[in-house]
Amino acid sequence: MATARAITGGREGAILARLIRPDENLAPEAARALLDIRFDRHDLDRIHELVTKNQDDALTPSERADLESYLHVSSILDLMHARARRALKKKRP
Repeated sequence: MATARAITGGREGAILARLIRPDENLAPEAARALLDIRFDRHDLDRIHELVTKNQDDALTPSERADLESYLHVSSILDLMHARARRALKKKRP
């Protein structure tokens, strides 16, 4: 199973949260660009494969590391998207 650190984004996620402040200087164009960052089909398929194997407790150590990396990046991406959506909402008249 994935570690709590991978799921929450750990220290890097906290640092990134302080860097991306929607109430300060995040232009709408930048917010939209952040929202365009997404996993491609290959990565989504790999995540699905790893999650399925994890549910069966069948991950190799290398696959477990891959899954934790995907979860870490995903949590950071979720944070970036949330901040971008908040910034766009605040910019509306």
